[in-house]
Amino acid sequence: MDYILSFFETIHPVWGALVATLFTWFVTACGAGLVFFFKELNRKALDGMLGFTGGVMIAASFWSLLSPAIDMSEGDGFAKATPAAVGFCLGAIFLYALDQFLPHLHINFPKSQAEGVHTKWRRTTLLVLAITLHNIPEGLAVGVLFGGVAAGIPETSIAAAVSLAIGIGLQNFPEGMAVAFPLRRLGVSRLKCFWYGQLSAIAEPIAGVIGALAVLQMRPILPYALAFAAGAMIYVVIEEVIPETQLDRSTDVASLGFIGGFVIMMMLDVGLG
Repeated sequence: MDYILSFFETIHPVWGALVATLFTWFVTACGAGLVFFFKELNRKALDGMLGFTGGVMIAASFWSLLSPAIDMSEGDGFAKATPAAVGFCLGAIFLYALDQFLPHLHINFPKSQAEGVHTKWRRTTLLVLAITLHNIPEGLAVGVLFGGVAAGIPETSIAAAVSLAIGIGLQNFPEGMAVAFPLRRLGVSRLKCFWYGQLSAIAEPIAGVIGALAVLQMRPILPYALAFAAGAMIYVVIEEVIPETQLDRSTDVASLGFIGGFVIMMMLDVGLG
């Protein structure tokens, strides 16, 4: 771990944001790559993994994003919490707007329940877009933390940014599987399943670099940007991840997965950040 931190300390934080989010994309691709070795994924296992994803995202939203946003805000009492509250609400509203307009379909739902504007796009495309929605706030969160390091803000650190990237990477592995295996059940070729699975995370490096550059150019927005990413991530968990785990009898497995993901991300953030 010391070697990894030393590497990130030797490069510019914006490049660090790109490398970190390319790592999270790579882990997604690894998860999608399992489609070459297995014919299908057990539904109970998928629910547990999706629960794990939700736990990581909720823990990261507080320890990596909201708590630092409050700590670096000026003032006392309500004034100190205001930037985080405003950014949090804006992040949720941003994802709500994307959810309303971008056509997408959640993993365990029939095509008739596709959300966003009406379209004749294939089910494959709609499934990939649903996971892509997850990945925008995740990439943004990593990039914003690296941007804070580049801007010289003391409440941010390379260790905290790297720990967040590791946590996001861990939960991206099941996300890659969650795209590839349902597509395989639809009769899509293994190669295409892998392609679409890894493609769902391509938004992370883009969002990561944008987040880092935005904070670097506009240093005062960092508390808002951190809370923005947190609001977007929690919206995704409540509106998409949790409902997808509650459609069959494996809700207890999903709940245990959520607890496991939450604890692991908490330990990573507190232990490394």
